[in-house]
Amino acid sequence: MGFLDTVFGTINDLTWGWALVPFLVVLGLFFTVASGFIQFRFFKRMFNVLRGTDADNDPNKISAREALFVSVGGRVGGGNIAGVAVAITAGGPGAVFWMWVIALIGMCTALVEATLAQLYKRTEPNGDYRGGPARAIIHGLGENYRWLAVIYAVCLIASFAIGFNAFQGNTVAGAALDSMSIPRIVTGLVLSVLTGVIVFGGIHRIAKAADVIIPIMAFGYIAMALIVILLNLFAIPGVIWDIVANAFGFREAVSGGMGAAIAQGLRRGLFSNEAGLGSAPNVAATAYVKHPVSQGITQSFSVFIDTILICSCTAFVILLADVYQPGVEGIDGVVLTQQSLVEHLGGWTQYFLTFAILLFAFSSIMYNYYLGENALTFMTQNPNAVLVLRIAIIGIVFLGAVAPGATAVFSFSDPMMGILAVVNLLALMMLFPIAMRIIADFRAQLAAGVEKPVFDPAQFPDLDTDPTAWPDAPKS
Repeated sequence: MGFLDTVFGTINDLTWGWALVPFLVVLGLFFTVASGFIQFRFFKRMFNVLRGTDADNDPNKISAREALFVSVGGRVGGGNIAGVAVAITAGGPGAVFWMWVIALIGMCTALVEATLAQLYKRTEPNGDYRGGPARAIIHGLGENYRWLAVIYAVCLIASFAIGFNAFQGNTVAGAALDSMSIPRIVTGLVLSVLTGVIVFGGIHRIAKAADVIIPIMAFGYIAMALIVILLNLFAIPGVIWDIVANAFGFREAVSGGMGAAIAQGLRRGLFSNEAGLGSAPNVAATAYVKHPVSQGITQSFSVFIDTILICSCTAFVILLADVYQPGVEGIDGVVLTQQSLVEHLGGWTQYFLTFAILLFAFSSIMYNYYLGENALTFMTQNPNAVLVLRIAIIGIVFLGAVAPGATAVFSFSDPMMGILAVVNLLALMMLFPIAMRIIADFRAQLAAGVEKPVFDPAQFPDLDTDPTAWPDAPKS
């Protein structure tokens, strides 16, 4: 174990500890400028997914909205509650500003990676769609890069399906034990049964569950934060000034000043919204849409929801309370968020927050499982492999819930996600010219007066696309 810890620690230092965060930021800035700030140009269009989607009348297809909620369910989690609190404690209020900045940049990266996932998706025998970075590498870069796609798929299974699901089970069981004294084994059994019901239903059941759970989860949490903001309305300008002043070093709240604010804000923002990490495109590819860019815009919206809306809610709840004391070591993480809510609205809110954590964690388990399934089906077509994975996930969730110390075994998750992100970013750089061609096609149709652009694979004969995945394309 000591040798493995050293290996994983080195990988983590070489990715998250050194080059990966600047790489993500620089690449996101490049995509933003090169695409003409596309995430801002299409910002109003993002909200269309909430009103109606192309697959609404086809129960056999995953709609853009369902894919959105599945990816939001995966992105929204502990990072939005505990992660923001950690960022503020370690980097001061200024960290919030840099979380906003990385989200606005990441919206473009999310758009590009989801567009490519849609472009290279394949139709399964049952009519479902599968795609994601592994398939984009094979069909976009060629068979010579299969080794890169396999590395990506292995890291996706190891980090999300195995490691992060163990931690999610641990989070749920810990919250239930601390606030409601529910034994870990009871929580573990209930969570395992619920997980089994969902994962054995495949992506359709995951999507239907997310379509119900995520709006309740997200809007309930936002509503709670809005109540806090309204009760402290006249204090908002001062909080915003604190955020900006600390972000640029005008007022240092913690040791490290502006540098600490930038480092914590960028790191926590990236961990929360996952833009560029290569996870969400796997879900984005499942949606039935008329043009790849349409789902790219939708996935860009999920980054906005995750960081600009939900993370900001947590930040204002903390900064409007007196629990947080800048520069003073003390409580942090979920406890800081919880005690801040209690100060604002009373003791009952700790139960509300526990319920929110339960929903956040469960939605993440659904999401993490599907990422693992998608990666596994890329490596093997054996149906028994998926069955084994489903049983394993149920066991991993139970293990994480009942044995808090056992989650240390899954400490490889972060370094595996680091490798995952590096592979995804390399592929994005190489495939970006193709993404720009697809974006140009989308823009050209809008300029010609087409309200809902339609992708026609015949217009791109040099690309290895699946014509059956685009039933709305003009018939030749």
